[in-house]
Amino acid sequence: MWRLKTLHHKASGSASDLEEFKRKRREFEKALRQARRDRLLISKRLLQNVDEEDSVETGSTSLSPEQVRELIRGVQSGGEEKAVRLASLRKALRNPETQLTFIKSENSMHMLIGQLSAHNAQCQLEAAHCLHELSQSTHPSVGQACLPAGPYLLTFLSSQSTKLTELCLYTLGNLCPDSAVVREKLLAQGIVPALANCIHNQRYNLAVVEAVGFTLSQLLQAKDATEKIIPAVMASEIVPHVISALTPDPEFGFGPAIECMWCLHYLVSSNLDNSMLIAQGALSQCSAVLITLGGAVALGNLEGGLELLIWPLLRCLGNLLVSGGDVMPEDTRLLAALCVFSQTYLHLHPALSRESLWALNNLTVGSSGFCSGLLLLNMVPILIQFLSFSKGINTMALRVLGNIAHHGTEYCVGLTQAGLLSALCATLKMAEPEVVTLSLEVLYMLLSSGPQVIEEFTRVNGVPLLEAIQYNSEEEQRLKAAYILDHLFPSFSEVESLSS
Repeated sequence: MWRLKTLHHKASGSASDLEEFKRKRREFEKALRQARRDRLLISKRLLQNVDEEDSVETGSTSLSPEQVRELIRGVQSGGEEKAVRLASLRKALRNPETQLTFIKSENSMHMLIGQLSAHNAQCQLEAAHCLHELSQSTHPSVGQACLPAGPYLLTFLSSQSTKLTELCLYTLGNLCPDSAVVREKLLAQGIVPALANCIHNQRYNLAVVEAVGFTLSQLLQAKDATEKIIPAVMASEIVPHVISALTPDPEFGFGPAIECMWCLHYLVSSNLDNSMLIAQGALSQCSAVLITLGGAVALGNLEGGLELLIWPLLRCLGNLLVSGGDVMPEDTRLLAALCVFSQTYLHLHPALSRESLWALNNLTVGSSGFCSGLLLLNMVPILIQFLSFSKGINTMALRVLGNIAHHGTEYCVGLTQAGLLSALCATLKMAEPEVVTLSLEVLYMLLSSGPQVIEEFTRVNGVPLLEAIQYNSEEEQRLKAAYILDHLFPSFSEVESLSS
């Protein structure tokens, strides 16, 4: 009757439903952005020079225009001290006011670009460091001033020096969000094929892979990414390398996997060609990594930043399932992993728990094998426990339980034996209209499965509750309650005689 459907991370339905959906998504995105700010993923990335002994505070004092011109003249004068003078300039450029003074100084950027094209490797590296400091600026004019250096930064992505390559990648990644003008220029200069070539050549260097992932994710987050950037990325050879980097390296850490996972998430969310992503192994790889992480979390391994990898993995899995993809032949280990995440992060990150249940919902829609797995692995009591929690967790759990009930009598009996009827009597009394509506939908499927469930429902005194809903709830709930009473309980007296 009321079929529970696959849920997208896309709005649908009436105008009021759409606004409510948007509100809930804004709350979720706020929590997600906070998690990213608190941990690893930020909009600008500063790559520190581990060899320098001075602190980042070196550039805390702004320089006057004359002092900046003196630094520029010192570099232009050449000599053995050129690299040292560039290093002094780099430290001075840590100050935002000095950055603006520098780009307004005559021949400043011309001088830096000249050092990039020089044959002195140390001067090249120091000039790249100066550009990297400039890329930290939030002032749009600074990013645009760096554009003439774009071809050199892209060329150095094929450099023999991995330190220089990594530095150029983070500089490009910092410049990407500054403005549409900067992005369009970098695209015209060939940033997508340069990134594809870089990750192919450096696929075994995880520091470079992480930097490529960061730069690519910065590109893919642009508002115009769906029209101008994602088609170019999908047409390049970069996607298979991104997918292969999703498995965390136990020694290096989560960084490369997290960055590449967010890249995949932005690609999947665009819905441009998810079938191609599935064919390239995105769905099976996400499933495999989630199973591995589920085993680690089950053992109590909650390393810092692990949730930042689980989050985009869940979102990719759920959205790829919406695209019609088949997971590895109904592997119940994936069910266990999703249940582990939903339990473990229930209090630490409630939004992540809800996301786990959302992926579980999309996994069980139309799949008798996965629904059977939840019953056989005795995971239904876990789902029932979630019915007492708010913030959308109870509604997602109800949808999963409804997916199980949809498969017929045997499944409904299993749910009843697990204690679902008593739990539904509790959720039917809740103040959240969506919870009551979903509870009625699940209850109808259970009661329609046969007299055994009806008898159990009357035993727990559920019929008077239905009558109360019929007279005291909102219109949608009243109609559903009345429908159940009219079709399954022709008269209350018959029910009483049945239960006596």
